Amino acid sequence: MLRLDRLIALTLLVFPLLSPRGSLADPTGVIVDVENPVPNAMTVGPPASADSEHATEKPADAKTAPNPLKEAAPAPDQPLAEPNAAGTATTTPTPNSDWPIPAARADASTAVDPDVPITEQLRNLANGKFDRIIGSLHEKTAIEAFYSSRNSAPLWITEGKTNARAKAAIAYLGSVSADGLDPTDYPVPNFASLTEPAALAEAEIRLTTSVVTYAHHAQIGRVHWSRVSGDIFYDQSVPDPDKVLATMAEAKDVSEALDAYEPHAEAYLALKAKLAEIRGGQHGSDRARIASGPLLKIGMRDERVPSLRSRLDVAGDGDTTYDKMLADAVKKFQETHELKPTGMLDATTLEALNGRLSDRRTDIIIANLERWRWMPHDLGATYVIVNLPDFTLRVMRQGKLVWMTKIVVGKPVTPTPIMSAQMKSITINPTWNVPDSIAANEYLPLLQQDSTILQRMGLQVSYNTDGSIHLSQPPGEQNALGQLRFNFPNKFLVYQHDSNQKYLFANDRRAESHGCMRVQDPVKYAEVLLTILRPGEGYTQDRIRRMFGAHESDIPFPTFIPVHLTYQTAFVDDQGRLEFREDIYGRDQALLAILNGNDRKLADIPVQRKDSTIRRQLLAMPDNPWGGWRRGYGGGLNFFTRWFGALSAPAPRRPVAQHRAYYQ
Repeated sequence: MLRLDRLIALTLLVFPLLSPRGSLADPTGVIVDVENPVPNAMTVGPPASADSEHATEKPADAKTAPNPLKEAAPAPDQPLAEPNAAGTATTTPTPNSDWPIPAARADASTAVDPDVPITEQLRNLANGKFDRIIGSLHEKTAIEAFYSSRNSAPLWITEGKTNARAKAAIAYLGSVSADGLDPTDYPVPNFASLTEPAALAEAEIRLTTSVVTYAHHAQIGRVHWSRVSGDIFYDQSVPDPDKVLATMAEAKDVSEALDAYEPHAEAYLALKAKLAEIRGGQHGSDRARIASGPLLKIGMRDERVPSLRSRLDVAGDGDTTYDKMLADAVKKFQETHELKPTGMLDATTLEALNGRLSDRRTDIIIANLERWRWMPHDLGATYVIVNLPDFTLRVMRQGKLVWMTKIVVGKPVTPTPIMSAQMKSITINPTWNVPDSIAANEYLPLLQQDSTILQRMGLQVSYNTDGSIHLSQPPGEQNALGQLRFNFPNKFLVYQHDSNQKYLFANDRRAESHGCMRVQDPVKYAEVLLTILRPGEGYTQDRIRRMFGAHESDIPFPTFIPVHLTYQTAFVDDQGRLEFREDIYGRDQALLAILNGNDRKLADIPVQRKDSTIRRQLLAMPDNPWGGWRRGYGGGLNFFTRWFGALSAPAPRRPVAQHRAYYQ
């Protein structure tokens, strides 16, 4: 056996021959010069450590050059070196080995990511550093959760600069005026002027907050409906901030993702297009002025008539006669601009036509676009939509008009509410039940004065299980609800029904009810709905009329139909013309006052309104419940005198037994 010292000497002679340029090739990539002294193999021991008995104590400032042989020694879990075919010792590192990293590779792996300092700043979200920027506690919690899920990595910054996602979001927020919103409500930072990590992190959160605020406003409204009136109700949810941000992070097109929060109903998009036209000057103040002249009434001739027709989009063949069609258009313009609706062209109307026509129209369109945001953005495949200021009801299916009819809506003192609900059934031969509180407060005193008064009014008297009085009007032609009622349960207790006052449908302005909606042709309405929902069951108008009688019956819907009670004072008609209607309930006025007022920054926060049970019951009261009784009785009926005017006495009616059936 060779002595160990001879084997080492032989190895030292062989290595220079195998290594280029007289160097010893180390498998780690470290080059050892053979001309430098190499320690005797007998003096090389195991790696020194603090616990090793071989450790040598050195001065604290001593600098020791690395020992290439020591560095090349295998780790404790490495296999010992074995000679290869050429006789040289080789060792293959395992994935977990601690071999030295080449200098070039070490530099690349330890390069500082420019986003790391920003990430460190964003970790302060939980510490409240950005509370002055973020609005509510709910938003802060959700935004913090989003950034926590991505280890506080920025969303809008990549390698210390704004990324494409941020640029798209900033561009979109700057263009939201197209939807009637104000870009200043969604401020965006100037990333280009920022270099410090703290400033960039703050800009990141500012853009995040603006995007979240925009999604909120686009999905449920810039102004919360509760601030406008207590007669409005929608059950729409604010989009979760963390989900909004997750959508932005995953979106291939950020502009499309943001636009998805806005309504996309055809009526909304058509109105939005008209807003762009007006702002583009196509219907603005740059149009030719209409000359001054005498007051124009129907039948008069005037050279200004063709210009007036053009301004109000009224068809004509160049005739100069001020006819009824033009007078009606002038009247609508006057109603829209809060002028006395005479239908005559006077100096005040002319001034409005030549003055702030564009600005006024713009304001009204903006108010209507805002109300569209309150509504469910998915109206349904089949739905009923009522436009209160237009006094019309439409049945829509797959975006197409199926049927339309006139309606009577609530008076300004008892307005029909704005809301969405689900129609669930139709009642044939409905019974009208007087709300118990009204029966107790208003009719019990009458009954005590005259035991026959309620019977002579056509009411039946019964008692509830708690002993309170219950009044009802039995089914029949003279029932206040007519012979059909369309049921969509809601907090306001309103519904659509037949009417025994058909003459009201001849009026252009049909705000005459106590809150419910009277339908001009309820039998056809029932046929249309049942043909869609219960096809093949033969619910024709004739069959429905044969069901009229003294017995109340329900026809339930197998699937519910959304009913949207809207307030469109500006809309685009079927011919593509922009139409305006009178602000009968003052909803435009109230909404615009908020949008332009001092509290607009808080306008998206809901307010609590005290619910009035009596007021809800007022809205549900049918019209003319006593079949035309016009004479007061003994100073009583204070409730109806206060709210609805005097009543008159009906002929006595014999009570009718009530039966109730359900049609499956």
